[in-house]
Amino acid sequence: MKTILVTGSSGQLGQELHELSDDFLNYNFIFASRELLDISNKTSVDNFFAENKIDFCLNCAAYTAVDKAQDDRESCWKINSGGVENLAKACNTHNSVLIHISSDYVFDGTKTAPYLETDATNPINYYGQTKLEGENFALKNNPKTFVIRTSWVYSKKYGKNFYKTILRLAAEKEEIQIVSDQTGCPTDAKDLAKILLKIVEKVNSEKNFKDFGIYNYSGSQIQSWFDFAKKIVSENKLSCTILPIPSNNYPTPAKRPAYSVLSCKKIDKLFSI
Repeated sequence: MKTILVTGSSGQLGQELHELSDDFLNYNFIFASRELLDISNKTSVDNFFAENKIDFCLNCAAYTAVDKAQDDRESCWKINSGGVENLAKACNTHNSVLIHISSDYVFDGTKTAPYLETDATNPINYYGQTKLEGENFALKNNPKTFVIRTSWVYSKKYGKNFYKTILRLAAEKEEIQIVSDQTGCPTDAKDLAKILLKIVEKVNSEKNFKDFGIYNYSGSQIQSWFDFAKKIVSENKLSCTILPIPSNNYPTPAKRPAYSVLSCKKIDKLFSI
């Protein structure tokens, strides 16, 4: 029985994977929150891999406070960059497959067509910079690595995210102003979790699997945060009015890409998504 380690298991993606694990009884899952495994501590990572036979490592651990990261740089780097390096080196030592979750924020948002895996990266905030460094550490230190770039991840059940924030605000207020000039693809964490396990299944079933590397995966609907908020309010039959505003009316410490739509043709072709 192969063992799957899920780091960052208390986050929204980790909890969605935990829920799905009941359907994958032919695998042994280890769900590791930060309390059990601090990926920024190399000694802890090395000891954990030495004590447990890990076949697949799904790295869902991340520092995701984009604005806070502009000032809290040390903490952000330790998890998004240094922690990934620790995992990749341990995976390489123990012949484990690493599936690392990255972000659309590795791009600057200046394109007007969906980003390909081969497009030039150019993060415009510190969070994006650390995610890009994490990608490079993962690919450099473990040849059996998947980097999964995703965007605007939300869970309807777990964690703190845009979907749940809009639900709360819409229940409290008659109208909300939402940025309308940032475009991307919201991604349901449950769908992303299913894709990660589908990748595990394919690699496990093919003896000489070699198609490791960078893959994009996101939801299929291209929309602004304003569009997304309207859909959330509509599907939950709330009466709150959503008003569009430009980004410069809502300044934030970290600059966001204006356009971060990801092309998913590559992952669709290989994994029949």
